[in-house]
Amino acid sequence: MSLRPGGVSASESDHGESRCPGSTCLPPSPLEADVPLADHTDVLDWPFARTEDGDPPPILAELRNAPPCVVRIPAGAAESRLAWLVTRYADVRQALGDPRLSADERLPGAPVRIQVPPGGNPSSFLRLDDPEHARLRSMIQTEFTARRVKRLREPVQRLVDELLDELEAQPRPADLHAVFSRALPTLVIARLLGVPEQDSAFFIEKTRVTISQEDPEVSLAAYEEMSEYLAKLALRKLESPGDDLISRLAHNHHAKGAITLDELVGIARLVLVAGHETTTNQIALNILALLRDDDLRARVAADDGALIPNFIEESMRYWSISQDAMVRLAVEDLELGGVAVSKGDAVVISVPAGNHDESVFACPHRIDPNRDTSGHLQWGFGPHYCQGAPLARLEMELSLRSLLRRFPNLRLAADPRTVFRRGTVFHGVTHLPVTW
Repeated sequence: MSLRPGGVSASESDHGESRCPGSTCLPPSPLEADVPLADHTDVLDWPFARTEDGDPPPILAELRNAPPCVVRIPAGAAESRLAWLVTRYADVRQALGDPRLSADERLPGAPVRIQVPPGGNPSSFLRLDDPEHARLRSMIQTEFTARRVKRLREPVQRLVDELLDELEAQPRPADLHAVFSRALPTLVIARLLGVPEQDSAFFIEKTRVTISQEDPEVSLAAYEEMSEYLAKLALRKLESPGDDLISRLAHNHHAKGAITLDELVGIARLVLVAGHETTTNQIALNILALLRDDDLRARVAADDGALIPNFIEESMRYWSISQDAMVRLAVEDLELGGVAVSKGDAVVISVPAGNHDESVFACPHRIDPNRDTSGHLQWGFGPHYCQGAPLARLEMELSLRSLLRRFPNLRLAADPRTVFRRGTVFHGVTHLPVTW
């Protein structure tokens, strides 16, 4: 197979530019579907870089024209290895829900993406299979029900208003990401977990370093510091509980022997990273999408923001920030997208590729707030579907609705191509300068 990252030009993936209907990518050469993974010689280096505009790698559109290809997972916390890359929507959906593809990072040969080496204790229940996954997941099932999240609406709105007051008081241009889109999920998740707000800067930095791809040793050190902090906090909650998630895990489950301290820490660490890191960057990218497209902003703001909920889902599909984190290990032989995946093969699941599949989402490079995007894969699919989705939706809706109302003349104060962060498993921004 002959594929080059330049196979689709940057202009073809620019937001707002028409690449459909009628446009096609150059088809790749045929792939021998029955060739074992280890015998492939046409191997692509993964992960691929996004465009300057932050859009998913153009090569993914090219790859969807053929069965899953073979990529090389780079060396880091584990040795480099080959893997099947899944890019079509139907194949991504199958891979996310297929029990023959294991998420258990403790299995011999399990692929590693985040630069934390697998060990005896899984990093979170996201990296486990049922029944262990289901047992630990059930411990926080009641924390994110619609009823409980509804009770958070007023407290979250107060935080939004306070942070927008701070933004308004800033000298211009102001970094909206630092003052608002990063601060809001940080405060929400800190209060949910029972983490003292004065420690929020610590866990923001440790989360950032843990999911970075800069240095495995540095990532591991940050991961261990965060884990140690959460373990000490959980033990303090046993002595002096509060109305928070860690206290409930400590008293209702750990104290009764239902979970170990390591498992408790894993749950708290997952809620911390997933609840803070993903929501932070999605809020910023939602805002960025509107600030770089006046027509889109006018449509979303019209009718008192009637399109805001649907825009949020469409923005999640478009940006697909969980770009490189989904890896699996085949524990049985299976067919996936027309290739024979053998037991022991690694599989990389590209959510951005699935969410930009033209056969499911017409003109996927455009943000269409009227699109039926209910089937997007950013929340996941199957047993690992995101439990925190109701809370994240609440934060995103209140933040966007309030921002549009308070700052109708908000505009970018920098080239949007300069704000994206690179080389991390979750897409996002480093800063977001704005003025008004």
